[in-house]
Amino acid sequence: MTRRNLTWVAMLGSAALLLGALAFQYLGGLIPCVLCIYQRWPHGVAVLAGVLALSLGGRGWLWLGALAAAVTSAVGFYHAGVELGWFAGLATCTVDTLQGLNAADLLNTDVTLGAPVRCDAVPWALAGISMAGWNGILSAVLCLVWIGAATRKD
Repeated sequence: MTRRNLTWVAMLGSAALLLGALAFQYLGGLIPCVLCIYQRWPHGVAVLAGVLALSLGGRGWLWLGALAAAVTSAVGFYHAGVELGWFAGLATCTVDTLQGLNAADLLNTDVTLGAPVRCDAVPWALAGISMAGWNGILSAVLCLVWIGAATRKD
């Protein structure tokens, strides 16, 4: 594959993972925890790096994409470790779903309140691997694709 094609694969891979997370949130109703949010930002950086690499050229953008994929992969593996009880979660690892509600909302029976979202709970898994675990795995593969694009001689 050419450098350009590898860049497209890496950029669209990060875009797909980011859009998948957003779909789980907005279509599936899975509220993200703090670590879930931390995994999203590097995918946005990777997509931007891909756009800049394709439009401006240069290997620096490709290395930035590789770094962003490595960061989200590391956070994904850490998050999966928190879910499995291997690591302690962050002090801010619970999202308060009451945030933004006032006293009148709490007394209104028509207002639906969600449970707090915890980083150590697995809301969805495929083949025994959580969303965070899949992000760690797939982002590590994308990191290798970014590196392949950055080191390509063509």
